Parts: sequence; C-alpha cells; structure tokens
Amino acid sequence: MRKRQVVVRREEPSWNSANSAQVVRTVRYGECQKNHAAGVGGHAVDGCREFMASGEEGTSNALTCAACGCHRNFHKREVEAEVGYEQHASPSSNGV
Repeated sequence: MRKRQVVVRREEPSWNSANSAQVVRTVRYGECQKNHAAGVGGHAVDGCREFMASGEEGTSNALTCAACGCHRNFHKREVEAEVGYEQHASPSSNGV
C-alpha cells in the first residue's frame, strides 16, 4: 500500500475594518513533539519533522500523521501572518 504525502496548510483571511487591513494566517504543522518515553519518566521524540495527513480533508484520517501515526495536536503549530493594507482614495486627499 502506497502512502501519499499531504502537507496541511490552511489560510484564514480576515479583515480589520479599523484600518482596512487584511490579515492572512497560514497554519503549518511542523515537527512532532510527542514524548514517547513519558510513561517511564524520560523524554524521547520520534524525529518526525513535518505533519503529513493520512487521509483527505474532512475525514478522521486527516488528523493522523502518515509518518509517525500521532495526532495532529502533537505537532508544533506554526502560524505565519501576512498583513496587507488596502488604500482608499478619500475626498480630502485630492485637496478639495
């Protein structure tokens, strides 16, 4: 059985009406931080470097990593925000 590599990236655009700025957040799930030796009082991670979904978006397998088998919550969540400003021409700006 062949596994597919799927990188989960989600963009969540939102508008800030106070200054007409659009903020786009890109969510990426990085390295696995599950402590596999917690039961014996130690610390050991499996070395999985990036979350790869086991199934299609919307299914329960979309939350399981194909590389390490852990739930997506064990992977480091990295949010990148980009702010874009929209300029409006106002009547006072043209000197009238």
